[in-house]
Amino acid sequence: MARKKTQQIFENIPVIDAGARGKTVAKAPDGRVIFLNNTVPGDIVDIKTFKKRKAYFEGTAIKFHKYSDKRTEPICDHFENCGGCKWQHMDYKYQLEYKQNEVVNNLLRIGHLELPEITPILGCKKTYYYRNKMEFSFSNSRWLTLEEINSEIDINNRNACGFHIAGMWDKILDISKCHLQEEPSNAIRNFIKDYGIKNELAFFNPREQSGFLRTIMIRISSNGEIMVVIQFFKENKEKREGLLNALAEKFPEITSLQYVINGKGNDTLYDQDIILFKGRDHIFEEMENLKFKIGPKSFYQTNSIQAYELYKITRDFANLTGNEVVYDLYTGTGTIAQFVAKKAKKVIGVESVPEAITDAKINAQLNEIKNVEFFAGDMKNVFNDAFIEKHGKPDVIITDPPRDGMHKNVVAKLLDILPKHIVYVSCNSATQARDLALMKEQYTIVKTQAVDMFPQTHHVENVILLALK
Repeated sequence: MARKKTQQIFENIPVIDAGARGKTVAKAPDGRVIFLNNTVPGDIVDIKTFKKRKAYFEGTAIKFHKYSDKRTEPICDHFENCGGCKWQHMDYKYQLEYKQNEVVNNLLRIGHLELPEITPILGCKKTYYYRNKMEFSFSNSRWLTLEEINSEIDINNRNACGFHIAGMWDKILDISKCHLQEEPSNAIRNFIKDYGIKNELAFFNPREQSGFLRTIMIRISSNGEIMVVIQFFKENKEKREGLLNALAEKFPEITSLQYVINGKGNDTLYDQDIILFKGRDHIFEEMENLKFKIGPKSFYQTNSIQAYELYKITRDFANLTGNEVVYDLYTGTGTIAQFVAKKAKKVIGVESVPEAITDAKINAQLNEIKNVEFFAGDMKNVFNDAFIEKHGKPDVIITDPPRDGMHKNVVAKLLDILPKHIVYVSCNSATQARDLALMKEQYTIVKTQAVDMFPQTHHVENVILLALK
């Protein structure tokens, strides 16, 4: 039986904190928590709830009696409709404060861990235009704002190129200017959209599985190289070449122009053949005299500048002398492994995605790094006694798992071999805290350092150094 949706109005409620997933927190008169989606701590508001549970409500502020001094004016015209930068209305120094608090609270509340003196969170010098990769989707039935719905204007053009509305897989918000990626990102996206409208190229309809223009991916490396990959739903050589030639002529600075014909039910490119149209099939990223070859399917930290700071902290925490065997678990394309290699005796990288390991090996050859080896396989299966016997017991383990954290078998193996030091890099301090709770009898937390990789959002990375007791 479906839950009955009970709406209530609470008046003059102070917003007291920021919670998980970008929500803010208030308290109802009966003491229950209210999670809000459009406020800043310090606001005093009237709230209309749209979800009621035993322990909490979810709601929206419908009237503001007082605006918080933590607020700032959003710079993006799409802020209220686009879910990408949910904290853009909060001054950046307070964003950092609440991110730090979330990490510490998770470590204490979930992990019940003993923490050393907390190193202040490392903020990002560029709070906008920091992403090196953006993906945009086409739609022939764009999302209409409330103002547009309530207006009497007849909207003839429903074509859009932009972002999915949060929680709605088939709704696309048309974006005129995004402040997350430097130019010519906006110029390229708007040119493709305008060309498509002018030349009557059908925009994709995900419900009907029809249309021609499907997605755009734009990568811009820290040294200015540009990759554009356009995804078409079906082949039409004349229309496809017309667009690609026009784009290449308009933007001769594009380093890599590629395309894919994807007629399947989802947009993912990892099982698709990507075809080079002009230039190279890759671009390069650079970091501390290392070069990384980036293809359309490559994983690379999306904030190049802050990734460098994250890796420096990781290397500093590892405190290598040149004599250590280091394992880099969940190595991805091996960027951390190669970054620390010059201070290690040997580095072993393990990753479940074969394509990422292929990239890692190519980049190690490119950088002439001889003391790294990379292996593909499911971590809980690869990281076993036979693997360790073959490659040597690690003195230091660096682990950077996905948001779900480490598999329990991986944690169990760490506790079996007991390396002297573990550096745990996490994009989810809740699962990090869960994993560390399993290890606290054997390890002491020596250092903890949060790093903000994604300004204007609630996301935060955290690095912890563990020492064997």
